[in-house]
Amino acid sequence: QPTEKVSSAPSEKKGRTGSQQEAPPAGSNAEKPASPDYQTAMRRAIAAAMARSKREIPHYYLQTRLDMSRTLHWLESENLKSPIKNRLLPVVPLIKAVSLALRDVPELNGYWIDDCHQVSEAINIGFVISLRQGGIIAPALLNADEMCLDELMETLRDLIVRTRSGGLRSSEMTGATITVTNLGDLGGGRVYGVIYPPQLALIGFGKTMEQPWAENGMLGVRPILAVTLAADHRATDGHRGGQFLDALNRYLQEPENL
Repeated sequence: QPTEKVSSAPSEKKGRTGSQQEAPPAGSNAEKPASPDYQTAMRRAIAAAMARSKREIPHYYLQTRLDMSRTLHWLESENLKSPIKNRLLPVVPLIKAVSLALRDVPELNGYWIDDCHQVSEAINIGFVISLRQGGIIAPALLNADEMCLDELMETLRDLIVRTRSGGLRSSEMTGATITVTNLGDLGGGRVYGVIYPPQLALIGFGKTMEQPWAENGMLGVRPILAVTLAADHRATDGHRGGQFLDALNRYLQEPENL
């Protein structure tokens, strides 16, 4: 299939790409209670986008489990050195590791438009954020691979605030080249995502839970994170998807280098 590189968001082509994100109207304030009509419209928009994705994109899914001991121990140690307001959330090294793994497997980063695989040179991580009035949106952390962890944490905090107050920039709305969804401490052990058209992949992080883990012939209990990859079979295959998950694990086993 044809492949090309793009340096920014996909060009808009009527009837093909559509809107990448369904967002609140400009200037809306997500802190205000939403009307039932708004919530219904939001759910319909999300359902339409997801139905289109499953209809048009041949998804394949991979999953793995990652030992998060090294990352969490390192994170705890680093956070003790910082004021509470500046401490890193566990999702930050996950996002950074995703962005670095995409340098190793760039075919997952970009778009499928008009039967053409477009690999993006920029790595813009769409991060799924829940809205208080209902619904979700996944604005982009632009050039996530170029930020240090502290910068990424600050940018993520700012992005969440502006998402929920209706203050997103157009580049953040349309620029995501891949999406990450994170359940955090919620009950789901794993999440199987649906790709946002015209993106090529979505990474899902479940809840980190203590589980049995064997290493070097020894059995113990470790904090284990379930990771899933949903990817477009027109652009990549399970081999490259597996290489991405291996790269992701490799970076998370050396958190001091993120």
